[in-house]
Amino acid sequence: MGVPRGRMLPDGRRLHLHHGPIDLVIEAEGDPDEAQAALLQAARRFDGLLEELVEELPLLRRPLDPAAPPPLQGPIARRMMAATLPFAEVFVTPMAAVAGAVADEVLEAMIVGRRLRKAYVNDGGDVAIHLAPGEEMRAALAVGERARDAGTAVIGHADPARGIATSGRGGRSLSLGVAEAVTVLAPTAALADAAATLIANAVDLPGHPAIRRGPARDEDPDSDLGDRLATLSVGPLAPDEAARALEAGLAVAQTFRARGLIQAAALFLQNEARVCGPIAPTPD
Repeated sequence: MGVPRGRMLPDGRRLHLHHGPIDLVIEAEGDPDEAQAALLQAARRFDGLLEELVEELPLLRRPLDPAAPPPLQGPIARRMMAATLPFAEVFVTPMAAVAGAVADEVLEAMIVGRRLRKAYVNDGGDVAIHLAPGEEMRAALAVGERARDAGTAVIGHADPARGIATSGRGGRSLSLGVAEAVTVLAPTAALADAAATLIANAVDLPGHPAIRRGPARDEDPDSDLGDRLATLSVGPLAPDEAARALEAGLAVAQTFRARGLIQAAALFLQNEARVCGPIAPTPD
């Protein structure tokens, strides 16, 4: 696992924290002394964080049973379980929310007692956000190989979203679906992370000959997907096929939004895209 490492990035504003698979970029805006104190608080919370997670990995990789949730102890592990339990009617493990939960935990630690205009913790693209009244933040909508012009969404203080996450084929984790990217805005980064994972899984064309799949365990022995068939590659799809796959994912996103679990989602596959909720992309 190595040891935690931290450094200020060349711009002098952002802190980079790294330990094993966790890679955070953190920024705080406000009075310089307040911002510096916030970054120090984030660094203190980061120390020992990976070890906390590793202690409970066997439980975190198990499929969730809402009738018998695992007896998790660590604060991040509990965030992961809380974020994934609302989705446990389908296959999901707490690992679906790990990056977002880490971002939420570090953000909470860094803003305690601090007066900041805005702050964020970016864990590999899954972002926890803090906004003071009157502030807003622009969030890039992640896109796939062909959908390059998605632009950005604006999150204001009055919006319920405080987390943004992206999942899909080609990301840091294996996917069961074919989406190039699904970006979700939700009340927390952990909820956004879990929802993006499941919406991306639902963007699919079962049995399509252009889609190559294989057991997740063969690609990553530690994958929480086990022997389930992960998507390995996707060939060219006809426009109506891509549209059909996206509509399947959009239906899941709309259900999550109706339940109050997410604020919005943007789904991308080849030349097609779908949007659920009040995302009004603006040009970069």
